[in-house]
Amino acid sequence: MRQKLITSFLLLFFFQIAISQSIKGKIVDSKTGENLPYANIKVNESENLVSNDEGYFTLSESNSNDASVLLIVSYLGYVNRQITVGELKNLEYSIALQPAIFEINEVNVSNKKPNANEIMANVKANLDRNYKNEGQAKKDVLFYRRSETNKPSILDVEIDKSTGYTKQQLKSVNTDLQYFTTKLIAQPPKEFTDMLCNYYSVSTKKEDKTLYLSKLEVQKAIKLKNENRSASLEDLQKMASDIMLKHLDTTKYYRIKSGLFGSRDTLSLRKDFKKKKKKNNQLNLSKSSLTTFIMEHNFLNKVKKDFISQTDLYDYVYEGTTFSNSNEFVYVISFKPRRSKAIYTGKLYISETDYAVVRADYALAEGKKAGGLNMKFLLGIKMSENVSKGTIIYKQNPIGSGYYMHYASVETGQYFYINRPLKFIELTDDEKDVVSLDLKIEGNTREKTEFLNISRSETSQATIEKVKEEDFNFTNLKSYDPSIWKNYSSIEPIEEMKQFKAVD
Repeated sequence: MRQKLITSFLLLFFFQIAISQSIKGKIVDSKTGENLPYANIKVNESENLVSNDEGYFTLSESNSNDASVLLIVSYLGYVNRQITVGELKNLEYSIALQPAIFEINEVNVSNKKPNANEIMANVKANLDRNYKNEGQAKKDVLFYRRSETNKPSILDVEIDKSTGYTKQQLKSVNTDLQYFTTKLIAQPPKEFTDMLCNYYSVSTKKEDKTLYLSKLEVQKAIKLKNENRSASLEDLQKMASDIMLKHLDTTKYYRIKSGLFGSRDTLSLRKDFKKKKKKNNQLNLSKSSLTTFIMEHNFLNKVKKDFISQTDLYDYVYEGTTFSNSNEFVYVISFKPRRSKAIYTGKLYISETDYAVVRADYALAEGKKAGGLNMKFLLGIKMSENVSKGTIIYKQNPIGSGYYMHYASVETGQYFYINRPLKFIELTDDEKDVVSLDLKIEGNTREKTEFLNISRSETSQATIEKVKEEDFNFTNLKSYDPSIWKNYSSIEPIEEMKQFKAVD
């Protein structure tokens, strides 16, 4: 009897585990079987999810456990599909979409091919109407993911002589620096940041001036990071400085100088040394990052999205017509640089009814760069932005007119080269040089940002003003934990993120 009770308990326990797991599904092409990235999944008419780069999506645990939850899946050029969670389980968590077939009576039959330049002229004429912020009070539930990688290919630093080190200390610090640089090249630092938040915003007027009010409520924020190996160049510089400081006189103060340039920051390992720092307000930093990202990727931005607003710079070609997520016809227009100032190539998907760009795919054209600095021979510094690409999807505003950014996946990358002399200067009356060395570092950094507007709802200015913002800290993890987002809506991570594991 006791054995039966134990067996029953174990069966019940494992059954509970089985039914409480979040569901992961994938979106595929019914004919080719290929996974479809960036498909929209509307959950119970209230939330909008999106499939990741690999075509996968994840439902929250509460939606996974309710077989009646309705999913409406849509993708440009495909027929929408409705399916319940119960049906999804029976289909082994794979949703196949049928390519849309254009019926002859649904298409305006004409011998005249649509003119790409005329379409783009209409796009430009309607930009304000389609993308200008109307200023209504709103609450957006946002998911924000960022990944950073720093890959140095060359990292040479060695101290030949010093008045601050003994021979033994010099040998020790060079050994530590060699270990530090070898490890960085062999295991490039990488980190991932995830954040789910409520973002409130409204435009108000005071004394004929427009004021923008925003509030941020962070529901959950995590960071996958090796605590001792940051991906930022600033943190790497600090780590290298700390290695050198620990071999110097820990009772003294120092400063770094590079060529003609000196740092005003004082460095020391004295126990009584307390460096004054501005408080790192994570809330303000995150809100600023979100606001900047939304503004930079608005199609009204003439600098960042010049392939939409500065049509004289590009050549446009009409590629055909497809269906939008709302079963409306969409023009497909490809573009490439016509003038040297233009740098992008890609495709635009444009609504036939109001000439709104509902999706933009772009990347740097061959041989183009998004920006840079070359003072290699004068100052030993060279940087260039050699990666700039993305996919941006807009949807019709559910609480007003126009469109809002539903999803964005944006990648940037920089090549950097630094070859400069460095000095550690002891802060005395005579400011004595104690360490001189040459630093040479070359490599690439890469950043990727994903943005998902899960839901937008109307609110009031009074409600927004009552929202109390609270600072927060990221929860640091050393490896990916699949249960971290089980009770929340989020973007399914790609395999690279799932495989992340901090290395000592």
